[in-house]
Amino acid sequence: MAPVANAGAACGPWEPDGELVNVTPVPSNRIKVNPEAPTFADLTTLGVGGTIEKYLEVSTEADFLQAIKEADESQQPLYVIGGGSNTVAPAQHFPGTVIRDLRQEMDVEHDSACGGVSVRATAGLPWDDFVAHAISNGWMGVEALSGIPGTVGAAPVQNIGAYGQEVAETLASVRVYDRLEQRAHQLALSDLELEYRNSLLKRSLSDPKVGGGRVWGPTGRWIVLEVGFQMRHATLSAPIRYEQLAQAMDAKVGDRVPAHELRQAVLEIRRRKGMVLDDQDRDTWSAGSFFTNPVIPTEKLAELPDDLPHYDVYDRALATGIKGRAPKVKGVQKVSAAWLIQHAGFEPGFALEGSQAALNSRHTLAITNQGGANATQVWDLAEHVIAGVEDKFGIKLEPEPVCLNNFLGEQK
Repeated sequence: MAPVANAGAACGPWEPDGELVNVTPVPSNRIKVNPEAPTFADLTTLGVGGTIEKYLEVSTEADFLQAIKEADESQQPLYVIGGGSNTVAPAQHFPGTVIRDLRQEMDVEHDSACGGVSVRATAGLPWDDFVAHAISNGWMGVEALSGIPGTVGAAPVQNIGAYGQEVAETLASVRVYDRLEQRAHQLALSDLELEYRNSLLKRSLSDPKVGGGRVWGPTGRWIVLEVGFQMRHATLSAPIRYEQLAQAMDAKVGDRVPAHELRQAVLEIRRRKGMVLDDQDRDTWSAGSFFTNPVIPTEKLAELPDDLPHYDVYDRALATGIKGRAPKVKGVQKVSAAWLIQHAGFEPGFALEGSQAALNSRHTLAITNQGGANATQVWDLAEHVIAGVEDKFGIKLEPEPVCLNNFLGEQK
């Protein structure tokens, strides 16, 4: 996309402080679907899953809301799917409605030198399209999130993050449809209760206290329609927070570098790990990182090996200023799930005998479909890894993808 023209002149247009470079998005899904008879294998990056009772693609908000209401009135399961990059579906027939939002729109509400950029994006816009557009236009704050598959609508649900950056730092608001109250309205940043890979929106899948007395999954009580972002102007990145990324840039933690160069470094790291979609690379046939990094009480560290990587946890939604540090969350540490998996005896490429589901051969956090895997094989491997890590270290890993089985009462 071409740079967006100035949309607000209260304090004049922003003059770039360096070179603006147009960058190209990477694939955000591998959807190859026959709308007449899709399967979840067609719709997901993992490439597993069975047939679907009713599949709808919507291209207007009115059609989206109508489809949601009709699905809820039918009292059958509802699943709103984006890029299919965070989904594990069963081989069995899905007895409900699956909706895919095709809207891919962006609206700049304000753009000025002193006020930064306020922009809204529809939920169906591929996430990396948004990141590439932001970098091309000198909007700072999402460059380390390059290459994450999926859509804008999933970003606040998961509070997506990578390489020391979280979407919480640039989120301003989310416009949602509330299935309980049956109305569309806006949630402010403070309403979202953002945490590490979690939010009010995600918790409504399975927590009846959040869902108004019921469980709403596999799609939560609040369905994202649009996401609002507030970003600063800069051709330089936000300060680097991740040591591996700093080394790749020949820089130090805390340095700022050209945003388009940081993006390329992130994409290269992700490609080396098999975390950028590529149909020819079976390591990329995954649901991304299958396990979140555990957040544990600080005192638990004393029981664990000294060389286990651990990190402070920050509330990044409360970060202030370009170089301002978000406040630490007291009493907890985040530890490396990948380290725990490998030191529990699971090497890259590990698979159960006879299974086509395997750990990524370059990155143990991902479970991959090596060709012909099914959901049963994926979850058998996941449960084997979870049990092994818990037995070795007393820490239970939590899966990150949405498992449709958990909401259907069926066998894996």
